[in-house]
Formats: sequence, structure tokens, C-alpha cells
Amino acid sequence: MRSDLPAILYEPLLHRALEEDLGRAGDLTTDALVPPEAWATAEILVHRKGRIAGLAPALRAFSLLDARCKSEVWVDDGGDADAGAVLARVRGPARTLLTAERTALNLLGRLSGIATATREMVQAVGDHEAAVVCTRKTTPGLRLLEKWAVRLGGGSNHRFGLDDAVLIKDNHRALAGGVSPAIQRARAGVGHLVKIEVEVDTLEELDEALELDVDAVLLDNMTPEELREAVARCRAYASGGHGRVVVEASGGITPETVASVAATGVDVISVGWLTHSAPALDVSLEIALGEKRRGTG
Repeated sequence: MRSDLPAILYEPLLHRALEEDLGRAGDLTTDALVPPEAWATAEILVHRKGRIAGLAPALRAFSLLDARCKSEVWVDDGGDADAGAVLARVRGPARTLLTAERTALNLLGRLSGIATATREMVQAVGDHEAAVVCTRKTTPGLRLLEKWAVRLGGGSNHRFGLDDAVLIKDNHRALAGGVSPAIQRARAGVGHLVKIEVEVDTLEELDEALELDVDAVLLDNMTPEELREAVARCRAYASGGHGRVVVEASGGITPETVASVAATGVDVISVGWLTHSAPALDVSLEIALGEKRRGTG
């Protein structure tokens, strides 16, 4: 998996974030205190051990404001860093370094927190073959980067958007009149290349979905015993001459419970909190006029 993203994918986000911070009059504090001719060197540090994600977009925030900003990177996106490590050094106009600081650190801390939480979840799965995936529970406007951070943490992505695939949830079933009519309507309404997944709450609903040859089933908030039985039914269905059904587990799964879920034999474990509640990794920027403030250690 490539650890970088083409800058064209995230530059519009950086433009919006910088414009939001600069407002109508720019950086009043920096412009009043720092002369325009002053140059400085800044180092970006991490204060807790973690998986780094978002350093490239963070550094691009500086050069977007002023192309004269130049960076040296010590820990690439997708790499691990110890507490106290210097991730990168930026040299450029002092005003630019101060003005872009918060935008850069907000992105880096947020995305590194997601990557670190994902890495810990993947490690908790251990030798089981289940893939850890994120969901659409992302910060509005940040989905591309947050899902990228999940991949950097060793996880995988569920749908990027509503147009990726059909996922029939409980409210869809309620409005359609049940599992079977929902699947039938979905199949009639989409093309032959579109995958269909249905969320089920019980083993009886699972059997109903299997009879209609869905591509995947989402087992919502089932116990490990129910998950194990559901996996057995899906495997038996496939061995009976039908296509293989992808089995996904979801609902309240934590690093403490993920290994027991993975042990049931499910193919996919979806975890919404990776992108909506993972704590940010603590990062900071240290700046000094002229040359570097400290060594990289």
C-alpha cells in the first residue's frame, strides 16, 4: 500500500482550512509581532508513541501559504515514532510558519490518532484473519484523509460513500417491509456490478438474506456465540453450491473484545469509533529564528 496521497486530493481541504483560520484580515497577532523579512526553522515533534499519518498534508499547509517553505522529513507517513521524536523540520518565512501551525498540527494530530488506534486494533486481532475496517462515521470534509489514516494503521476501508455499494440497514428494511423485499428492490434497482450487503440482527434474518444470494451480511451486535453460528451457516450455504458470502461483524467492538470477535471466523470487523472517537496524537511545533532549534536526536 502506498503511504502517500497525491497532493491534488487534499489541497482543496487545506485551502478551506487556511481560509477559515485567516478570516477577513489574516493573522493579526503574527503580522503585528513578526517582521516580514524574518526567517525561522520549526521542528514538528510527537509527544506520545504512535503511528504517523498526515505529515505530508501538514507540511503542504506551510508551502501553500508560501512556496519558499522547505521541509525535511524524518518519519514518513505510515511510520512509527517514539515519544519525543522529531518528525520533520520546516524552514521558511517566520510569519508563514506561525500562521499555518494550527492547521498543520490539527490535521497531523487527528490523522495520527486514527492511524495509531487502528494499528492497536489490528494488533489486538492477532493471528486471526479478520480485516479491521472503518465506516462512514467520519468528520465531514475529512473522509478521504481519515480513511487514508486507517489504511496507514493497517486497517481497510468500508464504503467511501453511498454510491460504492448497496448496504441495507435496519431503517431501510423497515421502510421496505422486511429483509426479503428490501433485497429484491435493491437488486432490481442497481446494476449487475453493484455488490449488495444487508444488515441482520438475528439468525432468522440471516437465513432469509442467504436465500436471496446477497454478497455480504452485516451481523449487528451479535454475541460471539451467535457470530460463530452465523459464520457456520454462511459457510454451509457457500459449500452448498452458492457463492461465498462475506461475513461482517459490527457494533460496540473494542480493543478488549475484538480478538474474541475475530476468533468466531468473521471476515470483516467494522469499527466506527476509529474515525469518530479516536484520540488525537499529541504533536507540537517548536520554532526559532534562524537555524534549527535542536537536533533530531
